[in-house]
This record gives sequence, structure tokens and C-alpha cells, in this order.
Amino acid sequence: MFRIKICGVTNSDDAKKACAAGADAIGLNFYEGSQRFIDIETAKQIAVTIPRGVIRVGVFVNASAGDVCRTFDTVGLEAIQLHGDEPPPFLSLLGKRPVIRAFRCRDSGLDEVQDYLAKCVDLQCMPHSVLTDAYYPGQYGGTGRVFDWKLLNTMRADLDGVRLILAGGLTPENVADAIVASRPHAVDTASGVESEAGVKDPDRLFRFVSNAKSAFASLDN
Repeated sequence: MFRIKICGVTNSDDAKKACAAGADAIGLNFYEGSQRFIDIETAKQIAVTIPRGVIRVGVFVNASAGDVCRTFDTVGLEAIQLHGDEPPPFLSLLGKRPVIRAFRCRDSGLDEVQDYLAKCVDLQCMPHSVLTDAYYPGQYGGTGRVFDWKLLNTMRADLDGVRLILAGGLTPENVADAIVASRPHAVDTASGVESEAGVKDPDRLFRFVSNAKSAFASLDN
């Protein structure tokens, strides 16, 4: 689907900067508790500036299935990222829309992720991708915190074709090491390329994308 996602984009200028830097996915946050929240009208304005081939991802936290689907269709999204406490049966309510299921991971292990995917197998509602973020009490992502990337290697056999997206405190300075350590299909950052919450920094965008592409290339060779 994509390899480098810039999340929490709040305006058209930042979307253009991220695309110019080489990102192939843009995340739009519809969770009102986030510093990077945008409403549907703003999201529509941003979405039309995103060039063809760059994936438009909507981030949702414990929204109703109806609201998620309506926003997906209204804004012209291409993927849904569930970043809350949505249970496996919720995925089946979203039809054929591609789903990225996000998990807040602790350094103690990934049992929650593995148990969730096992239930998805039973219900035949597997997500398209799994996104692993760092756990922090009371917050649903965007914290700038990291977790033990090497843990992801312990669950690779459980993915069964599901793509792995690494998030959680990724920056231009550490993204290459993170990719080499965990070998994900894609990476995702929000705060790691900002000058302040919700404001993307052009230099950090370019360095993040460049370093991520170099690391992925080293794994592909």
C-alpha cells in the first residue's frame, strides 16, 4: 500500500511539503482528542491537494462504524486507520475498505496484537495492515515515544500476509535504525517531523523520507 506515511497533517501546505519530500501516504486525524484533529471540511480541502498515487489515510479513535464509513466516502480516503479500542468484529462493519489496525505496544511483549489477530482469523476479518505504536497511558498515538523495535520480529510468523507498519517516536535521526532492527513493510511518523504539534518541518520531512528510503533499499538489496 505504502512505505512512508506522514501522519497528523493539518493543512494543505504541509500535505504538499510531505508529498514533495517523497512520502507516499498522508494521514488525516479525525480524533477530536488529538492535537492534530481536523474536521471533515478541512480534510476535504487537504485531500484534493494530494497527488494521485499518494494514499489518503483517515485516523479514527473509537468512532462509530457509520461515522468512519461516511467520512471515508465524503473525504475520498483510501484507507482507514483504527487507533482506538475497536474489537475485531468492528472491522467487518467497514465493508471492503482497507483497514490499518493500530496497537499501542508495551516493551513487555506483543501478546495483545497476537491475540487480536487470532480472533480476526476466526472471524475472517483480517486487517490489511497492523501498525505498532508506543504505549502511553491515556493517549492514542502521537506521543513521540518509542518501544523495543526488535519485539516485532517475534510476531512476524503471526502476520499471515498482513503488512507491518512501524510507528512510535520515529524521527529523521532514528528511522534508519528502526527499519533495520524491525524490518517493517512501512513506517509512520507525526511528531518526529514537526516544529510544533501539527506543524510539519520541511527539513525534517526531507531527511526522514531520505533516511527511510535508504534503509529500505539496504534491506531490499
